[in-house]
Amino acid sequence: MAQRVEGRRVLHVDMDAFYASVEMLDFPELRGKPLLVGSDRPRGVVAAASYEARKFGCRSAQPMAVAKRHCPSAVVVFPRMARYQEMSERVFAILESFSPLVEPLSIDEAFLELTGTERLLGPAPEVARAIKDRVRGETGLTASVGVAPNKFLAKIASDLEKPDGLVVVEEGDVDRVLLPLPVERLWGVGPKTAARLHEMGFHRVGDLRALDEARLRERFGEAGAHFFLLCRGRDERPVVPVGEAKSLGSENTFEEDVEDPAEVRAVLLEHVETVARRLRRHGLRARGVSLKIRYGKFETITRAATLPEGTDVTAALWKCAASIFDRWAGEGFRPVRLIGMTAGHIETGPRQGSLFPDTEERRQKRLDEALDEIQARFGTRTIHRGPGSD
Repeated sequence: MAQRVEGRRVLHVDMDAFYASVEMLDFPELRGKPLLVGSDRPRGVVAAASYEARKFGCRSAQPMAVAKRHCPSAVVVFPRMARYQEMSERVFAILESFSPLVEPLSIDEAFLELTGTERLLGPAPEVARAIKDRVRGETGLTASVGVAPNKFLAKIASDLEKPDGLVVVEEGDVDRVLLPLPVERLWGVGPKTAARLHEMGFHRVGDLRALDEARLRERFGEAGAHFFLLCRGRDERPVVPVGEAKSLGSENTFEEDVEDPAEVRAVLLEHVETVARRLRRHGLRARGVSLKIRYGKFETITRAATLPEGTDVTAALWKCAASIFDRWAGEGFRPVRLIGMTAGHIETGPRQGSLFPDTEERRQKRLDEALDEIQARFGTRTIHRGPGSD
């Protein structure tokens, strides 16, 4: 278990209504209007809601039909995942310029470890302000940032003054900030656990705080020990940067089931390109490739394969991923709601051997380097491989 560090400083950076904000950035005529990102087809769901739409009760993951009943005047735009990924990479490049310890949580949020950097960078709140200013200046988007002694409190803090907030939680602020919050805000409390807690009379964090660890363990097992610590604002989990992660992945959920295998395969290639680019950016290689496929009724399967050696070459990763996909599709394709690709068995350090003959490997690496440079300068949407590049 990680040891508690005195004077620890963790930042949680959370982009504000990310998908909707990107749409408003690209299409200024949408600014100030209630905006829903998602499909307005019968089974569509809301991927993101602008703050103007949230005032009417709209929220992400809500059926689009429900959101439109809440706000009939809302503008609905279809998601542009490639554009969101492009903006995400620009944001993460900014974060990584402040700390090597950046842990992505999703496409639009991350933790940064700043402990021990005060002499170099200045106090953590000033760093948080500098991050916000650079994100706004270089992308045109706003971020909310929480500064706290650990990850749990930093994430709580970043949500307290959205949008465009900056909240610092010190050790002495923990009870004031934490105890009035609903139990749903505790890390690991999902809908089922929350319902059980409410049935037992626990509605606020302060309600759970009244129980000692033994009683919490008696009622909730090992989760009780977890609740005991979080209720006191304690969280010793380290910030785990990409370079120390066991895997890197990319996935997306379609707004409705996709019945065309070629369409799913093309999106899979985009995920492979994204993951390969991240591997190269961090000097990593992968020996494992796994696909995640979800059907319309939320049945999820995974398929995986192992490469003979670690690689960051897009063509090698795509060859493996395409082979997995084609074998699965050949067994009897079913309409797909989610497709994702994960690179596992991450390696660092000098590389031995080759998946390609020397000349072919050099050609593929030069191609990757050229595409990386073009996409870094002009955006990830400017140029892509075709799905037939096996």
